[in-house]
Amino acid sequence: MPPITEHEDKQIEKANASGRPAVVFVHGLWLLPSSWDRWQTLFEEAGYAALAPGWPDDPETVGEARAHPEVFAGKSIKEVADHFETVIRKLKAKPAVIGHSFGGLLTQILAGRGLSAASVAIDPAPFRGVLPLPISALRAASPALSNPLNRGRAVPLTYDQFRYAFANAVSEDEAHELYETFAVPTPAEPLFQAAGANLNPWTEAKVDTRNPERGPLLILDGELDNTVPWSIANASYKQQARNPRVTEIQKIAGRGHALTIDSGWREVAQISLAFVQRYLPSPANVAMPIQADTQASSLPSPETADRKA
Repeated sequence: MPPITEHEDKQIEKANASGRPAVVFVHGLWLLPSSWDRWQTLFEEAGYAALAPGWPDDPETVGEARAHPEVFAGKSIKEVADHFETVIRKLKAKPAVIGHSFGGLLTQILAGRGLSAASVAIDPAPFRGVLPLPISALRAASPALSNPLNRGRAVPLTYDQFRYAFANAVSEDEAHELYETFAVPTPAEPLFQAAGANLNPWTEAKVDTRNPERGPLLILDGELDNTVPWSIANASYKQQARNPRVTEIQKIAGRGHALTIDSGWREVAQISLAFVQRYLPSPANVAMPIQADTQASSLPSPETADRKA
């Protein structure tokens, strides 16, 4: 397991010294922690200490990532989840955790380990027990899954592949801008793990959905998302709704998989912030120790949309 980086250590120290509730952002495949930069600023302005750790061996910049794609190869779901757990356990109190795509799956894994005071999983990748497998999701993952030899490799996206998987709901000009600004190669192994999760009882793509220490969870999904269509997000919600804690789901109209990085990112960030503020207010409340009980009200707010059982 690669150690926590100096940059991550500084984020942890700053968060602990601030006395503010922390929010940990978890990026997904084909992106870097920098994809959360605007979100971090928004949450900092709202009174939170925002951290965006990388996956193990993440380069600092998109340019470095494209120049050295080999550093992404061979990263498994458990390896990445364990890395984020190490970061979280160095915080003085349970943070909120917000993740996108495979980061949304990792967010649910971390919440299932009892590490989150509140969680938002945006366009979350599926886990064992989530059965829908739409053709669009298979097509979006095909750059990796089409060749079994890719499992241990790092796989980039062409612009056309990125356009379909991420940027189908924005203009051509914006799609090009997003591709140049954010897209990097990614480890293919997590996609293979998720694709085979329902055939493998020992899969790492598994979430403890029943842990009462899971904390409140909100699932968000873009209406036009090709990579994680509503059927996947809603099936994830139905699995999570068995938990005694608050579980909610909301569809974001007219948005695709790039909803956290495109020009409409603020809408999604504000919805996420409002949910976090309900269960981890800042700065008035005292944050909860990591080992403490975090039981929250089971009554969802009336304004949250689309709670389907």
